[in-house]
This record gives sequence, structure tokens and C-alpha cells, in this order.
Amino acid sequence: MGSDQSRPVAPATRIGHVHLRVADLDRAIAFYSGVLGFEVTQRYGTQAAFLGAGGYHHHIGLNTWESAGGTPPPPGHTGLYHVAILYPDRAALADALHRLRTAGIALTGAADHGVSEALYLDDPDGNGVELYRDRPEVDWPRDADGQLAMVNTRLDLADLLAARNPG
Repeated sequence: MGSDQSRPVAPATRIGHVHLRVADLDRAIAFYSGVLGFEVTQRYGTQAAFLGAGGYHHHIGLNTWESAGGTPPPPGHTGLYHVAILYPDRAALADALHRLRTAGIALTGAADHGVSEALYLDDPDGNGVELYRDRPEVDWPRDADGQLAMVNTRLDLADLLAARNPG
């Protein structure tokens, strides 16, 4: 009998949401709702809030239960590297970039990975955030043996912004 540990996880498995410890709930809501556009679906007083997109109960949970007034962990420590938010298409990612620029939020990076296009930034609590869109699998870069060959090249932000559907 084979080990359960050698079996891969079910292919339809997805990561459903992220729950972040934040120092200031209102500041975090202002970023995730006010800048990125997620809707507050429920709030628990001054200590927690849940935000979603498209009517979903929540993609992002925010709380101050153990972190009110706290500071980000120092570099070189373990913890969250970044949370990645998947946008449905290039126009939606372009809109996210426009929102960031309008709010005066600087990117820490932007990359074309061949399989995806990604924007990197920090939220107000120093948590890394990746905003990205996947390319169709048929367009993913492959090597001569057909193996995935991701890249890390500069993302043309002006070209991305041109894909935005204003309005």
C-alpha cells in the first residue's frame, strides 16, 4: 500500500483566502478596500474585517487581535513573503496599477514571468503583496523538452496601462 504523502493533492485544490495581522484596522481597510477595491463584507468592531470581490464572503481577512500597534517583522525573519492576488485578465491588472498610481503607492517591483505578469508592493503593515494575471497555459514558455521555463524580465508598465478599460 502506497503512502498518502506520495499522492499529489487534488488538482482542483485552491488557496481560498489570506488572513493578515495588521497594526491599524482602518488603515488596512483603506488600502485593501479604498485602493485595491475589495469590498468589506463584514466587520467585527475595531478588531477584524473581512473583504471580498464579486460577492464572495472573503478573500482577505484583517485583524488586530495580536498585532494592534505592532510593527512589521525585521528583514531576515520567517513569515509571509507576499500574498498574491490573481486578477482575471490584463485589463483588470492594468486597472489595479492605475489605482496604485492614483493613490501614490510605489511598486517594489514589476516582472514578466512568462506565465504571468506581476506587480509587487508592500501594504501599510509591510506585508508583501503581488498583484498578477496569468497568461493562458498555451502561451507559457517551454524549453526544448517541453518543460516549463519561467523567466523574470522587466514588465513594461506603460504597455500594461494601455490595456486598461477606462470607466
